[in-house]
Amino acid sequence: MPVEFLGIAYTNNASETTARSGLSFDKDYTLKLARAHEDHGWDRVLFAYGSDTPIPTPAAGWLAAKVERLQILLAHRPNVSYPTYAARSFATLDHISEGRLTIHFITGGNDHEQRREGDTLTKDQRYSRTREYIQIVKKVWSSREPFDHEGEHYRFHDYVSDVFPIQEPHPGISFGGSSPAAYAAGGAEADIYCLWGEPLADTAQQIEAVWAAARAAGRTDRPRIQAAFRPIIATTEELAWEKAHHTVEAIRVRRAARQPPRGHKPDGPENTGAQRLIAIAAKGERFDRALWTPTSAATGGEGNSNALVGTPETVAKALLDYYDLGVDIISARGYDLLGDAVDFGRHVIPVIREEVARRDREGADRGPHLLEKITAGI
Repeated sequence: MPVEFLGIAYTNNASETTARSGLSFDKDYTLKLARAHEDHGWDRVLFAYGSDTPIPTPAAGWLAAKVERLQILLAHRPNVSYPTYAARSFATLDHISEGRLTIHFITGGNDHEQRREGDTLTKDQRYSRTREYIQIVKKVWSSREPFDHEGEHYRFHDYVSDVFPIQEPHPGISFGGSSPAAYAAGGAEADIYCLWGEPLADTAQQIEAVWAAARAAGRTDRPRIQAAFRPIIATTEELAWEKAHHTVEAIRVRRAARQPPRGHKPDGPENTGAQRLIAIAAKGERFDRALWTPTSAATGGEGNSNALVGTPETVAKALLDYYDLGVDIISARGYDLLGDAVDFGRHVIPVIREEVARRDREGADRGPHLLEKITAGI
């Protein structure tokens, strides 16, 4: 199966190592970053969601009208709008983007962050709500006749929309999480299941858990798997590792300057994904070919934070190991958002695409069961 690449559609130039130099929604930078992805082989970019950041839906609509090929992954939290309204918003955006839209549903792993926008549900309740929300959105997208809904979290009557997506049967549904509740909800409803970058063995276990949840939900297909990394590349291994250590130091300095971050919990993060990343970092700094955990440790396991360090060839080989496990979509974001998007697109993406095409021609086997063979070849 062809591999796909997901970058970031950030609305300013800030990162964990750099303070932003302009407005929170810098339209010129947003467009420049997107075009850098489009011009250098990326397939789609993510508009992330934060309770205090620019609203991603109108920003994505604006960008979709400015680029020609690039696909949009739009992050959305169910607590911020009613599902009937959201379904129409997404359908409208699918028209604006000419069918280049995928929706990433975020359940929320931090109680403080959720409560900032009035969401007081527990984690398990949020997963239940997200699953019901996705089901409603799918039905609104497909129903040409009015229908009622009486669920645990939503109730409405005689609803039918007059705007439907371009894509058939509907835009893709993306989902993420590392808890049993997440596997159950995403395994049942998602077209794409998103994982943070972990060691190969841990990733293989998570893929098996997601696919098992899909089977338990009665699906005959299974979600495609996405894995996210922070590549740190340079022309030589020595320069790449020097760059990596400078990056971690910059993260620590910037984080110390804004301590404590809002929502920070001294006893550690609430969400399972971040807890996993911290636990992996406690076991060691380096795993497999190129996975490096100090970037994650420096941020407290915050989001996509494990790095892949090395030359473009080393990082490409490491990512091909994940492809062999069953990862179809590679999410990558550097610390210099613009420059790293260009470098990764120029020097890593073509190598991976060429090798994946060769393996597809030869009918190479893939899946978590190949882990022993993959690790033996390192």
